[in-house]
Amino acid sequence: MPLLRLGVSLQPRWPLDDGASVLRAALHAEDLGFDHVAVGNRLLDSGFGLDTDPLVLLSAVAGATTRLRLLTSVLVAPYYPALVLANQAATLDVVSGGRLILGVGTGWNPDEFDAVGVPARERGARTDDHLAAAKALWTRRPADFDGPFTTLRAAHLGVPPVTAGGPPVWVGGYSDAALRRALRFGDGWYGVGADAAEVTDVRRRLGDLAGAENTDRLTLASAAFLTPPGLPAAVAPPGRPLGGTAPTAVSVADDLGRLAEAGLTACTLWLPVAADHVEKAMEWVAAEVAPRLT
Repeated sequence: MPLLRLGVSLQPRWPLDDGASVLRAALHAEDLGFDHVAVGNRLLDSGFGLDTDPLVLLSAVAGATTRLRLLTSVLVAPYYPALVLANQAATLDVVSGGRLILGVGTGWNPDEFDAVGVPARERGARTDDHLAAAKALWTRRPADFDGPFTTLRAAHLGVPPVTAGGPPVWVGGYSDAALRRALRFGDGWYGVGADAAEVTDVRRRLGDLAGAENTDRLTLASAAFLTPPGLPAAVAPPGRPLGGTAPTAVSVADDLGRLAEAGLTACTLWLPVAADHVEKAMEWVAAEVAPRLT
């Protein structure tokens, strides 16, 4: 079976009177051998989990860990001016020693777009503009850039990234526009709740859209939902759970194996359990599921 790297989302609603609990969970994930941790991007309370700025929280995680990769899952690129996005991502790339993976998407929440004063109808164009400008700032000193929303003249980014070319970018989304964005700006594609058939279809569509371009350079990754047996779900998973509605170690490993055979190389486990059950959930995956993937 192809190697599948497993990560875990730091998405539960952590207790506000113990802010270090999320950092302890990240350190435990590292000790258990997980590949990465992931943090989503919400500005307003979703009622669904941890609603923090991913770059801020992952900076704290970077200081608490030494090996774990740090994934924004996903950062809504139109919320951040291009220069701010490029500088914040480069800063985290530096302080983490090159462990940042910048998962990006166009966003969807009309209330948040209204709150930040960004027209939702421009989200795709702004994402393209901001990624192109960030790439210019990460690769050229000085950088000139002319886009519909960003203009740079002889700009020197405040801190150059430690990763050559900037942190790897995983582009989220299933539309043709999202796949073209992954081909143009990305180092990978990032899905949500994708099954093996969807991963296979994304690979085919990327190849069709790329033409003669080789798409093997792109990492294929996805978030997946898992409530381990014996642990109560705090919220309903927003998609089909790994291993079905009554998962076992065998059924979860079988689902992950099919994803790997379809071409997925990284999977972020979104655990819809209460914060005080997250470490138990990670321990079950590490002890019961991960050994079956070798």
